[in-house]
Amino acid sequence: MTTYTHRTLLLALSLATVAATVTAAAPAARAGTSGTAGTTGPALTWRPCAEPGGLTGQECAQLPVPLDYRDPDGPQLSLAVTRVRSDRPEARRGTLLVIPGGPGESGVRRLAAKGPALRKAMAGTYDLVSFDPRGVGGSSRADCGLDAADRHLVTLRSWPGPDGGIDGNVARSRRIAEACQRHGGAVLRSFTTRNETRDIDRLRQALGEEKLSAWASSYGTYVGAVYAQKYPRHTDRWVLDSNGDPNPSRVARGWLANISVGAEDRFPDFAAWAADPAREREGLRLARRPEDVRPLFLALAAKLDREPKESTTPGVPLTGNRLRQALQSALLSDGLFAELARLVQQAQDPAAEPVLPDAVAGPLPDQDATTFMAAVCNDVRWPASVPAHRRAVTADRARHPLTAGMPANITPCGFWKAPAEPPTRITADGPSNILMVQNRRDPYTPYFGALKMRRALGDRARLLTLDHGGHGVYLGNGTACGDRTVTTFLTTGRRPQTDTHCVG
Repeated sequence: MTTYTHRTLLLALSLATVAATVTAAAPAARAGTSGTAGTTGPALTWRPCAEPGGLTGQECAQLPVPLDYRDPDGPQLSLAVTRVRSDRPEARRGTLLVIPGGPGESGVRRLAAKGPALRKAMAGTYDLVSFDPRGVGGSSRADCGLDAADRHLVTLRSWPGPDGGIDGNVARSRRIAEACQRHGGAVLRSFTTRNETRDIDRLRQALGEEKLSAWASSYGTYVGAVYAQKYPRHTDRWVLDSNGDPNPSRVARGWLANISVGAEDRFPDFAAWAADPAREREGLRLARRPEDVRPLFLALAAKLDREPKESTTPGVPLTGNRLRQALQSALLSDGLFAELARLVQQAQDPAAEPVLPDAVAGPLPDQDATTFMAAVCNDVRWPASVPAHRRAVTADRARHPLTAGMPANITPCGFWKAPAEPPTRITADGPSNILMVQNRRDPYTPYFGALKMRRALGDRARLLTLDHGGHGVYLGNGTACGDRTVTTFLTTGRRPQTDTHCVG
């Protein structure tokens, strides 16, 4: 989830203007948008920004937000925001905010991608709005000045050495944290979940809305839960899609650790797909039986640990850890299984030159790598004990070989400056207006973590469980039944009376 999900979420470019820097304070003014009278905020100047063949009617603007909310009139950052107005004013009941995941996903891009399906499902019930959080896309950015070698996904994520050693991870994590401390400054330190929720409330005011409805995904579910905790009277119909454990002592550290179990839960879906006779016609069948796919994969990764194979990307061989990371990326959606199976076949074929998936083919841009870490490192203190991490990695590798100890390993967060604020504890205090939706076999936000979010919210929430795999349920890796239930809740307010399962 610490979506650490898929590299494309981090590399998505905003439809809005080039990233802004810290600006002078912007005066507060009444937003020139529809909404509740008496709600004020900074003015938004909207401009058309729909791309050819994209979401018609999409508009973009820049929202000024304080660098530090303790000094609201001090230096300001700028957030890229976007909207698509309801095409049925008589049916409009308010604004639906799309809260992106990541950290590092662009809400502007997400709305452009999901907007057509979402607009059809909502049938004019809402203006659809989203934003690029601090550090993302068209919003104010920061950079750590990292070397390219430290900006690959397989180095930002601390995959241990072939023998399980973590000395290289320790050195790299310390180097990255020190670079961010030197170069990131106050802007980087402001990338926190608490500030993102404050920014959302500033956006609400700028839109002229007394309340917002929301669809939050992945890491965005934690953002959405924190907003609902801090601003309960400003929430209307709230959907949390693909949820993580909100334990305030761990937060993103717990999400990363949970990936070990998430991969184990999800891998049988890939194994069944890769052994299906239908793959024979596609030239992608990896084994005759599903139970043979796992040992095949583990043996291949171990071989690549010993003998990396040159790929079509110059200077970037296919290693065991790149193959493992490609697996983590592919577990996101069934639609990525073919790419992974093809990579496995190319790795097995002595005459083939593997084509690396985008997720593992090269370094992230420095600003994306910075945001990738900052939002999770700034939220909570991470342990830095090297001996403790060695023990944890050894145990995790034995229990969960698919992830080879990476989720338990040390990260740059272990050497990060202490958080400026304590994490938010999610409680049952507030209106009962939350619908959680969750796949049972989610590789990034495993089901057992979602149950902890459910318990924390108490009677505020109802949980809809789908016997399905993949990450990101609504209008994505879910089912028709799940989509109908979420759409009904957002458009009519009708929510299951109790926690329930969806079939079909």
